[in-house]
Amino acid sequence: MAKIAFIGLGNMGGPMAANLVKAGHQVAGFDLVPALREQAAAQGVAVASSLVSAVQGCEAVVTMLPAGGHVVSVWREFLPKADKGALLIDCSTIDVASSHQVHQMAHDAGFRSVDAPVSGGTGGATNATLTFMCGGDPEALAAATPILQSMGKKIVACGKAGAGQAAKICNNMILGATMVATAEAFVLGEKLGLSHQALFDVASTSSGQSWSMTSYCPVPGPVPASPANHDYKPGFATALMLKDLKLSQQAALSVGASTPMGALAMQIYSLFMAEGHAGEDFSAVIAMLRGKAGA
Repeated sequence: MAKIAFIGLGNMGGPMAANLVKAGHQVAGFDLVPALREQAAAQGVAVASSLVSAVQGCEAVVTMLPAGGHVVSVWREFLPKADKGALLIDCSTIDVASSHQVHQMAHDAGFRSVDAPVSGGTGGATNATLTFMCGGDPEALAAATPILQSMGKKIVACGKAGAGQAAKICNNMILGATMVATAEAFVLGEKLGLSHQALFDVASTSSGQSWSMTSYCPVPGPVPASPANHDYKPGFATALMLKDLKLSQQAALSVGASTPMGALAMQIYSLFMAEGHAGEDFSAVIAMLRGKAGA
């Protein structure tokens, strides 16, 4: 088993680090928030007093941080102190440009690196069922695979450095747009006198089928595990969906891609978040489409 530093012990990183411990790895964790350090320690993570002390002596370093600027800053700080030969894995969802930057920083310093953003939400992080979308050299990904397997069930090699981030933002642009469309359909069905179950039974087995319908249905009833049955507790928070949609539009602008549905979904979630719903699951956007988001 490996000695692994895990930087970023929040809603996703905390459970992921705990699963590394359960798999038998020795995990040194660090986070700026004292409460998160305490939670991680209760799960068997050896909490370090600083970022630098966390990475020293480790065979691998995993980061799970909010944004590209955080990842760049953290890697810049620990790279001079990390053990030569350590494998660097970034599981954050960040902009492609920042991902390319940290890969280059790692390469210049003589380290192997992988970008491996995740899909599966907090449930996947807790249950070790995450999907990892990976970019980087095949050798680096091969070395990262046993570590990732301790935290998830599917590892997809997407291509060269930054390809994992590209796949993640493309996937979540689809997710954001299809959730809006699915919620709109239920709102229209309500106004036409159609029951939620009837619409679900039709759309989930015909051409309207999508993950937003069959696994994350935005109305209570048809899919018992969906956040709609639990007062829209995330899940995947609106603030995170908006973050990913903004990343998709930033990437689209950088390469001249036309993404009108992605842009519209970003606008809708921007409005929903501005009305005070950042912490609700993103499927709760159906309330705004009903005209009841402020209720």
